[in-house]
Amino acid sequence: MATFKTRINKIANNKGKVILANDYSNSTRNLEAKTIKNIKTLNKFLCGIKFNFHLLLPLGFDQISKINKLAHKYDLQTIADIKLNDIGNTNKITLENLWKAGFDAVIVNPIMGSNALKKLVSLAHEKNKGIITLCHMSAPEAKLSYDMKVKLGNSKTPIPLYQLFLKSSLSNKVDGIIVGATYPKIIKYCNKKSKGDLNIYSPGIGTQGGKIREVLHAGTNFLIVGRTILNAKNPASIAEEFQKLSISK
Repeated sequence: MATFKTRINKIANNKGKVILANDYSNSTRNLEAKTIKNIKTLNKFLCGIKFNFHLLLPLGFDQISKINKLAHKYDLQTIADIKLNDIGNTNKITLENLWKAGFDAVIVNPIMGSNALKKLVSLAHEKNKGIITLCHMSAPEAKLSYDMKVKLGNSKTPIPLYQLFLKSSLSNKVDGIIVGATYPKIIKYCNKKSKGDLNIYSPGIGTQGGKIREVLHAGTNFLIVGRTILNAKNPASIAEEFQKLSISK
């Protein structure tokens, strides 16, 4: 079986670089049915689909497994967006259960420390699964923490937290990083420093203000789009439009 990074890159070459963030509000009913409909009607415009706690908490293991199986049938990679960050044993058990449910990759928070991240990457790659690290979020308030300056050891020069996360991601050979589409300058920085070794996944397109052409030019590899597609009168039309833009870079 090919690695997660190989799989999603191959699919993106054929279907574009759009990943659907299937994150509905807590007032949404029939989550399973809506998600299945999204997969069946939007799959030709997507290379993957991302599930946050919005879906994982309301639905059970069997339902999530069914959804992942259907996504794979339509040639989509599935990503569990839980920003995992805990002690080693908890991380390990969490990953094992997500793999059993059929996920291809998990988003984790590198603030857990380099050694803990290294173990997660090893566990994932043993099963040809992927680890994507959170480098910088798309929300405006993220700047308060991810741009916060930190000093390491005897270093006299502090660096922004997102740069520390990038260094840890590169040294531990993760499969990709999250950098919000609302921070194109940081995307450009991460792209330059990673020299193509990491895929950059950018949420925040549309509703939060991220612009597709701008972030693709900066170095984004995958566009994560949620509400702009989910809340549209014609989701397929918007997904197709984004797909075309992602291909025409």
